[in-house]
Amino acid sequence: MIITTLLLGFVFGAIIQYASLNKYNVISGLATLDNFAVAKAIAFAIGAGAILLNIEIGMGFAEYHVKPFILGGIIFGGLLFGTGMAILGYCPGTLAISLGEGSVDALFGIAGGLIGGLVYTLILPSIGFILGPDFGAISLNSIIESGSVFYILVFVIGISFVAVSFWLHKKDKIKDYKWLLTGIGLAILNGIVFSTSVANRPVGASTFYPYLADLTVNATNNDYFTKIQTPGNWELIFLGGAFLAGLIFSLIKKEFKFTLIHSRWEKHKGKSKTKRIVWSFVGGFILIIGARMAGGCTSGHILSGGMQLAVSSLVFAVFVFTGLLITGKLFYKKK
Repeated sequence: MIITTLLLGFVFGAIIQYASLNKYNVISGLATLDNFAVAKAIAFAIGAGAILLNIEIGMGFAEYHVKPFILGGIIFGGLLFGTGMAILGYCPGTLAISLGEGSVDALFGIAGGLIGGLVYTLILPSIGFILGPDFGAISLNSIIESGSVFYILVFVIGISFVAVSFWLHKKDKIKDYKWLLTGIGLAILNGIVFSTSVANRPVGASTFYPYLADLTVNATNNDYFTKIQTPGNWELIFLGGAFLAGLIFSLIKKEFKFTLIHSRWEKHKGKSKTKRIVWSFVGGFILIIGARMAGGCTSGHILSGGMQLAVSSLVFAVFVFTGLLITGKLFYKKK
């Protein structure tokens, strides 16, 4: 199982790296609406993945893993996640890939995320009133039981997301189609991971941070660690594979390079190494606090949940992009 999970993570890393969706310049570019590659790939992956995954589940080869619609956690967590994502320029999963490529700022983002994960474990008993109410696991399948109407809606919604991805491509300044191949790859990979004969779970990344942090400082005698122990261990191995993909392919392509100040950061925030280190840490901290409040991140919530047409995940995506764009507008200004 460890080898399988490591290989799945390696494939995930390779797919993301192929279209450079892990890079700071690309993700921060979405925050300022200068680069739509991430949004295009996500929209296509959700659309194609929704059709593929729901058919797979209908045939009995996979199961639903819908995250509960916890209103406060989804709203506030989504806004915080989008804010952290804009400042940091990475997602919980892409941090590992970029670290493998030599991005030093990703290391400080991971450090911030680990501290954020530990802090969340410690403050969770005190913030329960913010997270609720919990409306349970709501998805298209729970609203409309499997049948002809359900599958017609799955195809309509799936095709709509695919159409949005190509509409965004028309708006984008960058015209290559690497994002499309990555979107296809993510849809197929999720279908494989969801399979009951492979992992029987969604792809995810953010649970790794509180899991490793709590384990490191022995903050394990609590209900939250018990809840995240199994998925956290899986994601630790999965992200290890993603890190190896970033490292190996950057070495093969002779693109490995230790980098702290990326071109877009220098353009908007200057050359100060201290400033980049501090904001990377802060961004990582906010990112993981938001992810844990909402119960997932870009890969585990927006992608995996979106493919299940889960209400919690689709609403989370709206608030993530709201936080991302507002922060992008306020945080990034040309020098």
